[in-house]
Amino acid sequence: MRDALTEAPDGVTTLPYLPELPARGPGADMVGRSAGLLVDLPVDMPPQGWRLVDRPGRDAERTTSLWRQDLDELAEAFDGWSGPLKLQVTGPWTLAAALWLPLGDRVLSDAGATRDLAESLAEGVRAHVTEVARLLPGTSLTLQVDEPSLPAVLAGHVRSDSGYRVLPAPDASQAEHVLGTVLTAARDAGAATAVHCCAGDPPVALLRGAGAEALALDVATLSTRDWDAVAEAVEAGTTLWAGALSTSRPTAYGQVVETISTRWHELGLSPASLADLGVTPACGLAGTTPDAARAITRATVESARALAEVAVR
Repeated sequence: MRDALTEAPDGVTTLPYLPELPARGPGADMVGRSAGLLVDLPVDMPPQGWRLVDRPGRDAERTTSLWRQDLDELAEAFDGWSGPLKLQVTGPWTLAAALWLPLGDRVLSDAGATRDLAESLAEGVRAHVTEVARLLPGTSLTLQVDEPSLPAVLAGHVRSDSGYRVLPAPDASQAEHVLGTVLTAARDAGAATAVHCCAGDPPVALLRGAGAEALALDVATLSTRDWDAVAEAVEAGTTLWAGALSTSRPTAYGQVVETISTRWHELGLSPASLADLGVTPACGLAGTTPDAARAITRATVESARALAEVAVR
């Protein structure tokens, strides 16, 4: 997989990454893995799901061990690498919707607890980016913050423990501030920032306001209004990582090129700006086989190459 993303064709900039491997069990899943980065907010995993606790237990120890193993292997695999590298964590709103309070509902149910969670995650992100930079001093790091639950949080669609009510939705300014806390910490540690939201109705303006330098979106879910917001973001200097390759069925890179370039033309965007477009899978590759993951990765590179050729015509 490294070779597919470190030996790019001319005109294409690739972005190797530290993969998440959730099939390894608790602590390797996106929620538990990122909860393991929290500072002074230990978690454990009773049957209900990941929960904040007074002191870390066996599940937290397993998460820490998996992180240590992954960073050791990352340092070995990318020893001497002097190019870009992407890390990813689950964002504060998705964590708040998934984690449980010690003796209560989801963290999302308590605005103060949500702010504390974001601040703890920010500290953990700062330490994580700093550690990877120490292990691989030649790399240029980007932190991707995954927020698949953010649209549901903003719409007030996250249900309480009982299921009989929905949890209050934060206002846009609060949501932007909480997410911005984590993005700012990443930038302070020297990383560029991206936010990934593969759900429908992504809050593009909010993500920009929080400080995301790149937006990773599933383009199949974007409405005309969403595309207009994306066009405004691109013209303002935000990079789009277009999630254009399906993770469940083969996608020919020619189809990706036609879809994206046609939409670019309809939006009135300069064809030259296609050279700056990122091409990604629509969502994560955790549910695919290794061979399928490699094929999808190669297709993203081929799609980016073809779009770069369109950009210079």
